[in-house]
Amino acid sequence: MVNSPIPLTAIQQRLAENVATGMVDEQTVRRLWWAALETLQLDILLPMDVQEGVWLAAPLPALYEPRLLTCLQGWVWAPDALESLHSHQASLLPPSSIRSRQEASREKAGRYQRLPLRPSDGQDPLLIIITPEVQVALALQGQPGERHLLMRSDPESLSDILRMLDLRLNQEDPEQAQELRQALASLGPLQGNDQLEHRFWPRIAERLASMAPSLTLQQLPEKSLNAEQKEESKEEPTEELSLLEALTHEVRTPLATIRTLIRSLLRRSDLPHVVVNRLEQIDTECTEQIDRFGLIFHAAELQRHPPETSTLARTDLGSMLKILRPALSQQLERRGVQLHLDISPGLPPVLSDPGRLESMLGGLIDRSSRNLSSGGLLTLKLRPAGQRLKLQILSKGSSGLDQGGPETSNNAELGTVLSWNPNTGSLQLSRAATKRILASLGGRLTQRRDSGITVFFPIAEGNR
Repeated sequence: MVNSPIPLTAIQQRLAENVATGMVDEQTVRRLWWAALETLQLDILLPMDVQEGVWLAAPLPALYEPRLLTCLQGWVWAPDALESLHSHQASLLPPSSIRSRQEASREKAGRYQRLPLRPSDGQDPLLIIITPEVQVALALQGQPGERHLLMRSDPESLSDILRMLDLRLNQEDPEQAQELRQALASLGPLQGNDQLEHRFWPRIAERLASMAPSLTLQQLPEKSLNAEQKEESKEEPTEELSLLEALTHEVRTPLATIRTLIRSLLRRSDLPHVVVNRLEQIDTECTEQIDRFGLIFHAAELQRHPPETSTLARTDLGSMLKILRPALSQQLERRGVQLHLDISPGLPPVLSDPGRLESMLGGLIDRSSRNLSSGGLLTLKLRPAGQRLKLQILSKGSSGLDQGGPETSNNAELGTVLSWNPNTGSLQLSRAATKRILASLGGRLTQRRDSGITVFFPIAEGNR
């Protein structure tokens, strides 16, 4: 009888040995994961000018920095649903190992071998990188509400998980197992690096601190999703949502790399003014698209795992809108649209998530301005409304006529997460997905063609 392959969850459990139980939710641990990927690749591996090594990942190719992909040899356990991506002309993912052994052996550096992900492997991400300079394993693990980011670089742990992966790979594909053994042998013995952890965790803390301000957390007493929204969340097949998450991941990662390179160039003092302007425009465009696809990724996550409640924070929405005004105005001015803020003075704070709300507001502005031609006007009104604050987004065309909300009768719904406007060619969140995200941020969306978008946010306790 052939033994079942070792599940990847066993690898994560080995990494979690002698580590305290996690204490964070899914959204927070995902932020930790992205901060860890950026820290490891941009702050540790690239400055070391790594020239050789191997990487293993699941369930998506977590390594995205091009200079690392060209010199490191990779193996990725990925869902079968990702196979359909290879038919796209743009080749969002490198070719899989479905090709012949002869073709695979001639494959250039920077490609990776794709291996089958099994149901017992779970969906938690895993990344292992072994180079002569850096040897580290990253993973997410834990039950809901007890999630944590794992990072191990000690030789004993790494030796154990590499042995487990060798056993699994030897059952799945003995030739690939032998290739991995040879690649690891050429890198020399595993060795500890005490300085790695001293650099890794403080840098992650710095990245997280830059994502959002410190928060005073408060539990929202109402359920963030009503019964109708939860029923909607069951409509989309899990496989399609996994594919959507993979697509957004594959779009965001190269954009993040481009933005990092742009910002490194902008630190130079010898660039001509016209070059600086162009680089800043590219940076802005990358940021907008990263945020846009980040919202799509978050919408797909909410569709698959709708939360029962949301832990939100006191948020000064009026001040946030004023701070965002220059960036939002710049975003609209590229289309010839003006922005007007109309905010009542002395408004109390609301309950929301400042980090996610900022990107969601940008998404609502983009959504509301898509149908406006040059000379149009977008107005944001913030007013008290009983125990809530009312945010209205109103659009007016260049003729002075109200153009109402962003929805048009010929919008095509692509499942419950995305919709497509054939007139503008724009892909955006569906109305149902927009409502779900706003609900997770404490907001209640209402939308009528003659009154644009209106979102009600609950006033924080102590200000009612």
